[in-house]
Amino acid sequence: MSKWMHSAMFAVATLAMAPAAFAQASPVKLAYINSAKILAEAPGRASAESTYNQEMTTARVQIQQMDDSLKAMVAAYDKDAPGLDSARREARGATIRTTENDFTQRATALNNQMQQRQADLARPLMDQVTQVLDEVRVKGGYTMIFDVGAQGSALVSADKSLDVTDEVLARLKALGPPKAGASTTTPPAPAKKVGPAQKPAGVTRPKP
Repeated sequence: MSKWMHSAMFAVATLAMAPAAFAQASPVKLAYINSAKILAEAPGRASAESTYNQEMTTARVQIQQMDDSLKAMVAAYDKDAPGLDSARREARGATIRTTENDFTQRATALNNQMQQRQADLARPLMDQVTQVLDEVRVKGGYTMIFDVGAQGSALVSADKSLDVTDEVLARLKALGPPKAGASTTTPPAPAKKVGPAQKPAGVTRPKP
């Protein structure tokens, strides 16, 4: 499973617990799931991931075009510098520095935007998974549902009859893909040429 959805899964609870579980006198009833399998097969996951990958590609193209533009600007300056007087060299140098700072800010904004976009796309699915886990827990009378698919899971052996992964998946598939919630970000606009581009030292590409 891809990183983007796996990281999103860790943003929600990987443990479903009944209220005041330890205050109850009734016997503890446990179950477990494999979140990796659930997320791999959950309705809507592939579509959300595809949307994210497409928008990330657009963001990367914009970053590359800014890099190329600044490289061209610096190359032209290096070529013309010997024939320029000090005032013109300083003016063009200042333009390059201003452009680099602008590109750095725009690249940082894109990086932050794509991180938020990832969360926005994953949230409806995460909410639906949480809802179904609660339903399964209540219906089955479970005190807790553990996640053996989470990083750092300490569960090394368990009765397979306690695995409710397939039950959770069946409920998710019956519900169908979750409805997209209100996004706090908008997808990056299609990349445009930004005019004459050296690699800006401060520009970082969006993280996948």
